[in-house]
Amino acid sequence: MAPAIAQSDDASSADEERSDTYRQLKLFGDVFERVRADYVEKTGDKELVEAAIQGMLSSLDPHSSYLSKENFQEMQVQTQGEFGGLGIEVTMEQGVIKVVSPIDDTPAARAGIRAGDLIIALDGEPITGLSLSEAVDQMRGKVGSEIELTIRRGEREPFKVAIEREKITIQSVRSKTFGDVGYLRITTFNEQTQPGLEEEIAAIQDELGDDLQGYVIDLRNNPGGLLDQAISVSDSFLKQGEIVSTRGRDAEDSQRYNAENGDLTGGKPLVVLINGGSASASEIVAGALQDHGRAIVMGTQSFGKGSVQTIIPLPGHGAMRLTTARYYTPSGRSIQAKGISPDIQVEPADIEVLERPEARRESDLRGALANPEDNGAANDNQPAASEAEQEVSQETAQLNEDYQLSRAVDLLRGLTLFNQRVAN
Repeated sequence: MAPAIAQSDDASSADEERSDTYRQLKLFGDVFERVRADYVEKTGDKELVEAAIQGMLSSLDPHSSYLSKENFQEMQVQTQGEFGGLGIEVTMEQGVIKVVSPIDDTPAARAGIRAGDLIIALDGEPITGLSLSEAVDQMRGKVGSEIELTIRRGEREPFKVAIEREKITIQSVRSKTFGDVGYLRITTFNEQTQPGLEEEIAAIQDELGDDLQGYVIDLRNNPGGLLDQAISVSDSFLKQGEIVSTRGRDAEDSQRYNAENGDLTGGKPLVVLINGGSASASEIVAGALQDHGRAIVMGTQSFGKGSVQTIIPLPGHGAMRLTTARYYTPSGRSIQAKGISPDIQVEPADIEVLERPEARRESDLRGALANPEDNGAANDNQPAASEAEQEVSQETAQLNEDYQLSRAVDLLRGLTLFNQRVAN
């Protein structure tokens, strides 16, 4: 008889749960009807239902939300690398909008918006009470129109920044060289990222050839993007092993993604730059390369977004963005609310080049002996700087302006020199 009793208890519990669900739905229906009948202004059923859905989803976590038809279409365009707006990735924190990171070469970046800034008002109106999606909707608008953001930054008094909206087109991967070091800047993870990465790596290899010492991969202020692109980028530098795993509520929903054989760089040394604006997909890449010992991670603590959102279309309406899993680095670390810790902590700083009086050298002394390896006499009339020399000067200026990048380039050269001496 015991099994029958247990079965009866299970059925009774399920019935009670269903009954409670029906009571809650009836409560919703009663409130809905009361608002329709008695609210001071006439309301539309569509707006009420969408607001209720938005409230339900946004109460779960900062990244779950409802997307109207229009917002869903804009999101699809954005993942293809082109959209309208200010050019910032944001999240909600304690009732205000927090900037995850500005996107390179966008109105927000040019206006000086920084990762970690808090947006407390839009066009003078406090954002208190707005959902994340509502605030984002207000920041979007007609190309050429202007919006005023009120920013709180650290302990400073809030200040206002006027920004003109533009059509944002993102080149997700850029490259250049610093002497014998290749530099790869990945600004976001969209559908263009992996093809762009392959193209830029090939361009660096063509330019430097056998002189190439390694790569600096700059993920600073990269707010993330598509999971499959993060996996593909990581795979570009790994020959084998796990890249990332995702774990949902049920064990059977867990997934593991592994690297396939092949390294686009031929095993060259890597240094990865991160900071507080590096989030989500960029943390997947940094964590995978760090756990496999494939790269040295340098910079400051990353943002700490370790959750996976699934876009679920709602036929005839829009879509819902729902957090369905957490992701873990190959060693099993969850970076949710913690972030990736760099192997070498380097805070941003300005490099000051001090001007000192030109020191006297042996060659300046009257009657100094010539170096027997010199083929000719010194010429005081130096020729104008060549185009190549001008490029070197520009590279030096960028390194002087970016302390973290300068440290990364120096570290990479040091690693290469050490490896060469060990090999010999």
